Amino acid sequence: MDLDDDLPPADAAAALRLIQDQRSATARRLDPDARLLYWPWGVAWLVGFGLFFLRFSPGDSALVRLPDWLPLTVLFALLLAAGVIQAVVSTRAYGQVIGDSAQRGRWYGCTWALGSVSIYAGLGRISEHLPDDLAGLAWSATAVGLTGALHMAGGAIWLDRDLFRLGVWISVINLAGVIAGPGWHALVIAVAGGGGILVAGAIARRRQ
Repeated sequence: MDLDDDLPPADAAAALRLIQDQRSATARRLDPDARLLYWPWGVAWLVGFGLFFLRFSPGDSALVRLPDWLPLTVLFALLLAAGVIQAVVSTRAYGQVIGDSAQRGRWYGCTWALGSVSIYAGLGRISEHLPDDLAGLAWSATAVGLTGALHMAGGAIWLDRDLFRLGVWISVINLAGVIAGPGWHALVIAVAGGGGILVAGAIARRRQ
């Protein structure tokens, strides 16, 4: 057995390098690849809302003839896949974390779940009294608006500027899409929303 391996570094520079190496190793273990947290959602929005625009484009016309059920089915499937990926990645990275951060994460997850269910329950009661195009706009604008608000809330909780800025961006483009009207909203969210999430993931990964 070589006792030299158990001795502390001989100088301050070596000790500092050792500390930095240990910090880097811990960060890699606890901080998952940001692309896995962002990009699945970006792809879901880009493809899902993109199909909505192609099928339910402005003026009650279809740019591409697709079955009516296809855009919503694809969007839900991609959102579900993104949720599963995020859950798996987050569990592996943060599963052993305890304390205030873990508590904030659990409460934040509950906020997403309860907020979504309560809002969609209300929409379900009123959307049947709206024309199809306005009902679709109400559902998509509310879902995107909730996403933007909760991203800003998450950024405030963890003092994450990138997450907060993404929430602001989503909220602004959602407002722009609502003003543009049915059909255009889907295009705005697909391109600016999905694309924005992909860019945010790339930036977050680069900073890691």
